[in-house]
Amino acid sequence: MPAPVLKSSPAVSRYPGNPVLRAADVPYPSGLVFNAGITRWQGRYVMAFRNDVCAQGDPHVHETNIGLARSEDGVAWEVAPEPCFSMKSEEISRAYDPRLSVIDGRCYMCFAVDTRHGIRGGIAVTDDFTGWEVLSMTAPDNRNMVLFPERLDGRFLRLERPFPIYGRGAPENFDIWFADSPDCRYWGNNRLVLGSEQVAFANSKIGPAAPPVRTAAGWLTVFHAVDKHDDWELPSWHAGWKKRYTAGVMLLDLQKPWQVTGISPEPLIAPESAYPYETEGFRGSVIFPCGCVLEDSGEVKIYYGAADTVVALATADVADLIALCSGRAP
Repeated sequence: MPAPVLKSSPAVSRYPGNPVLRAADVPYPSGLVFNAGITRWQGRYVMAFRNDVCAQGDPHVHETNIGLARSEDGVAWEVAPEPCFSMKSEEISRAYDPRLSVIDGRCYMCFAVDTRHGIRGGIAVTDDFTGWEVLSMTAPDNRNMVLFPERLDGRFLRLERPFPIYGRGAPENFDIWFADSPDCRYWGNNRLVLGSEQVAFANSKIGPAAPPVRTAAGWLTVFHAVDKHDDWELPSWHAGWKKRYTAGVMLLDLQKPWQVTGISPEPLIAPESAYPYETEGFRGSVIFPCGCVLEDSGEVKIYYGAADTVVALATADVADLIALCSGRAP
């Protein structure tokens, strides 16, 4: 059977000047910029982006670091003259995929770490994007972690995506989980939030995407979902790419943020051929949301990695996003 056609919700509008950040904007070696964490902090927008160093069309990445950009309006970005974060040692090969949350006036960054013994999730905190304190590193294998921008009863909150091959009974049928912590160092009280089988437009893994946004209706939470079809050969810089990444949206309970109170049965953003920056690149047909900013006007800025190559922007009204989830629990 042919793969299902997926379309973006009419509630979402792509920024006509997309992409908002690409490798050509970076003043040091860069081939791909994507999967960036974005938040508002100290009166400006700030972005920490994944920077992969490679040649155009070459699937071999020579180096990965995390770059920094700032903006007055969330659209036009100025990239700092050098990367702001990296990790490399005999055990660790790279840190990547940052996500930003401001909690009690400090900026926290979740990130993934490739090691010789598995993929780990890290959390670091900064007050100036120059000095960092690494607070926590998970055991393998865990990634796609995001922090809620508020504590609950004094405890830090996060969503995460462990990926157990054996426990789920099939490769890449991975789910979204919740954990909390008294100090952002030691994590527990793990609870299942959403299973991949509960997402109608996924036949593979799901996971956290952008940090949740508080609304009166609940924590507005964008997640990523994957459908894979063996007879596909999607455009990419390497052979055998068969996965389509889309964005979904759900509401979590404000007091019990591991409970889904509503979810859209359709994708929020799906890659579309009308926007070639989503369908062509390092890995085509990839939408990976990585930052949500709720403006005072009610507009939600949704930043996403497109085709694992650039950073793009879409907008929606918060009331429309809530309506997509209203009354629909998984």
